Amino acid sequence: MRLQWAISFLQTYLMLAVAMYFDLGEQEERCIIEEIPQDMLVTGYFLLQPWDLKSSTHSPHLGVTVTVRDPNHEVLMSKRYGIFAKFTFTAHASGQHFLCFQTNSTSFSVFAGERLKLHLDVQIGEHVMNPKADRTKDNLKTLEYGLEHLIDQMVLITKQQDYQREKEEFFRQTSEDTHSTVLWWAVVQTILLLLVGFWQMKQLKDFFIAKKLV
Repeated sequence: MRLQWAISFLQTYLMLAVAMYFDLGEQEERCIIEEIPQDMLVTGYFLLQPWDLKSSTHSPHLGVTVTVRDPNHEVLMSKRYGIFAKFTFTAHASGQHFLCFQTNSTSFSVFAGERLKLHLDVQIGEHVMNPKADRTKDNLKTLEYGLEHLIDQMVLITKQQDYQREKEEFFRQTSEDTHSTVLWWAVVQTILLLLVGFWQMKQLKDFFIAKKLV
């Protein structure tokens, strides 16, 4: 059991090694923004480490609170984890989702303010093939798992394309509305300038008539 956990930890660590990371202070919160299509499963892995790996003076009670908010800023999930964990959630609406990470420690932590490094890998709609299929001699079972994985990828691509089309339609409509507004504003400005010009000409004409200059 410990060997399987160690292998899983090593695989996840190697995956996080090529993922992004950012610095984080104790009890500090930072957020990232991900564009996620509707009904899409999101899986995240993170690992919290001291910024200086040579330093051993850090609180043993550190953990990470993960909070996910949808495009309407409603909380989809909020859960506290240890320094190494996996989290999942499903997007109920297309758009920008906010993934926030806040470190926490005991209120009596001596080392509050220590700089930390959070390794993060976020996978959108990606599902790895079942590892049991690699160890079985049943080629049909292996093919079945391969087809399931391929179907998952096709569904992911289809949803991403639908989401991109929605975004393009939204931006096109916004662009047309803006263009129409600018056009009408230009027409209104032109009419106002003409009215002001006619009014000034009439005032000047009345002035000349009053002074009997014409």
